[in-house]
Amino acid sequence: MGIKSFQGPRAKTVSKKEYNAPILVTDYMTKKLVTFTPEQSILEVMEQFTKYNISGGPVLDGNGFLVGIISEADCMKQISESRYFNQPILDKSVEKFMTKGVETIPHDMTIFDAAGAFHKNNRRRLPVMENGLLIGQISRKDIVVAALKLSGANWK
Repeated sequence: MGIKSFQGPRAKTVSKKEYNAPILVTDYMTKKLVTFTPEQSILEVMEQFTKYNISGGPVLDGNGFLVGIISEADCMKQISESRYFNQPILDKSVEKFMTKGVETIPHDMTIFDAAGAFHKNNRRRLPVMENGLLIGQISRKDIVVAALKLSGANWK
């Protein structure tokens, strides 16, 4: 008579490690944004940059629609021009210096595709849109953090 095993049935082994981590931009984007309006002064924007330790942000019109992005680089342009023309920086509005026609990404894009978009356009941040509305912003750093969280995963 053979030896009986008191173990239950064995679980099936999977050759590849399955990993069901979140990989969409919405899982890693910043949702609480500091936003600006086209009418705001560049000086006020620079104050907000230092207050919130940010380097840029979306510009929204009166209806909440994205009309541009303002960044430290845009402010540097204003500072440079104000010195050249010997004009104060107080009277210049965001609308004059913001980047218009901003490239955006959809909320359901994967972080891998977002990384490709960053590589292609050389931007530091991209607005995330859902149904034509701004719902967040993702930065290069957010993508790097996501990649670190997902390191070692095998994707099918």
